[in-house]
Amino acid sequence: MTTHIRNFCIIAHIDHGKSTLADRLLQLTGTISDREMKEQVLDSMDLEREKGVTIKASAVRMVYTAKDGNEYHLNLIDTPGHVDFSYEVSRALAACEGALLIVDASQGIEAQTLANLYLALEADLTIIPVINKIDLISARPDEVAEEISNLLGCDPDTVLRISAKEGLHVDQVLEAIVTQVPPPHGRQDEPLKALVFDSHYDSYKGTVAYVRVVEGQLNAQDTLLAMSTNIVIRPVEIGYFSPVMKPTDLLDNAEVGYIATGLKSVSECRVGDTITSVKNPAAEKLPGYQQAKPMVYAGIYPVEGEDYLDLKDALGKLQMNDASLVYEPETSQALNFGFRCGFLGLFHMEIIQERIEREYDLDIVITAPSVEYEVVLRTGETILVDSPADLPEEGDIVEIREPWMRLQIFTPTDFYGTVMELATKRRGIFVEQEYPAPNRVQLVYEIPLSELIVDFFDDLKTRTRGYASMDYSFGEYRPGDLVKLEILVGGDPVDALATIVHREDAYHRGQALVSKLKELIPRQLFDVAIQAYSTGRVISRANVKALRKDVLAKCYGGDITRKKKLLEKQKKGKKRMKMVGNVEIPQEAFMAVLKLEDK
Repeated sequence: MTTHIRNFCIIAHIDHGKSTLADRLLQLTGTISDREMKEQVLDSMDLEREKGVTIKASAVRMVYTAKDGNEYHLNLIDTPGHVDFSYEVSRALAACEGALLIVDASQGIEAQTLANLYLALEADLTIIPVINKIDLISARPDEVAEEISNLLGCDPDTVLRISAKEGLHVDQVLEAIVTQVPPPHGRQDEPLKALVFDSHYDSYKGTVAYVRVVEGQLNAQDTLLAMSTNIVIRPVEIGYFSPVMKPTDLLDNAEVGYIATGLKSVSECRVGDTITSVKNPAAEKLPGYQQAKPMVYAGIYPVEGEDYLDLKDALGKLQMNDASLVYEPETSQALNFGFRCGFLGLFHMEIIQERIEREYDLDIVITAPSVEYEVVLRTGETILVDSPADLPEEGDIVEIREPWMRLQIFTPTDFYGTVMELATKRRGIFVEQEYPAPNRVQLVYEIPLSELIVDFFDDLKTRTRGYASMDYSFGEYRPGDLVKLEILVGGDPVDALATIVHREDAYHRGQALVSKLKELIPRQLFDVAIQAYSTGRVISRANVKALRKDVLAKCYGGDITRKKKLLEKQKKGKKRMKMVGNVEIPQEAFMAVLKLEDK
């Protein structure tokens, strides 16, 4: 009976206690015995536990007997907590009717709390505000309740106050879900429509799609169709999460469960797709489907050349679990063979990098991240360029367009000036500001993505002593006065060090990079020139001095011509060595592009 089903999710900023609350709910409903209990049950990846952030969404069914004596099926759909995964969050929200809004009693409302709240309101969900961590000494629940009241227009006294860690008042949350979240709507006699809100790859069952049945019934014997990709699915099994996978013969209208599809890649059954029956198909798919689009690109290369095939294998396996990772082979003069990879954002890139190094035990070098530019050529053609090395000659280009983001920064008013200075320095354009709570300001900027991906978040945290938070979403492509900055070492361009920068920044960036490389490149037996080259000319240069042998050490006095002859001989040797010499560039040099203090 759909009247006794409640589908809900938990939305919060990172580290506000989302996974801990999920643990308590699982314990209280008896879904997990105390013997099986561990922290962050739904976060199965080691990385999720270490970083305290949910990377993969998950779902779990709980059975709860409410105070009214009825038994309810509560489906918790756990969502990722990071801005890079906002599309996956939006699909998970589409599978729910209600959301618990968790706010830390000591931190108050932060940027991602707001971003996910707006997504939930757009999805027309019932919001249940909850203040967590009231057991902390620094907790200020009354102030935070006032903040939430200003935001949602609710009575501050009705906001639930809990401690998920201590288990205080968590039973009130379960009652609020039963009484406030509406039961799902949708008809059982309609053709099947099931929304895929996440998926993972299982080596025995193929791609496992997490689904919410929106209309109709899902039978284990049915032949199914993924409507966006037109792929026919013959399910290996269907079932629900408790929180381990439990097979069943039927998923009824409004239920949440999984389909083990047997497909060999997650990309064949994408998040946001609609599953229907081949025998009695739905007339149209559910709205909101889009392909996840990478925003940040970087080259991944093995440190040892012979690891290339292992790296290819590792990326292939990661892509089976993560359809938003894209990669293709590329070669670099400096780093040999590797792959150009596309990520949803910097955090996504960091996760992939750590998974390659840990799970596959590979040493890799990642080049400086860049974004995808639209380049309009004189021929009238528009091409997409995600690697500075692929940028056409300057004479062939009419204009370069770069991606601009809408950036929201949430900060205490004490840091107002320093945050504005940071955003302006990074070419940010001020849009508006709001004061959602006393002593808190929300600043909205438009800013190029290329300025965001290099140390912006770290800089923001440093300037605000860790109090500020930020969230961003894609705005549009805009033309910019952009140029390619190349680095030449010993007269040869090093493609992995090339960047696309604003014309005004080219000189400072070039100068800073050349100075940094001068420290990092070891001295050779001959002089090595490091040059920054842009807009058809060398804009900065430094020399790495040669290591010298004192050939005059054996001359005790004597004729000057003898000394000159020895020096001339050495000079010829150096010249010959320079012609055949190969400058070894250490790996730190490739990360120097990221670490430039002088912007």
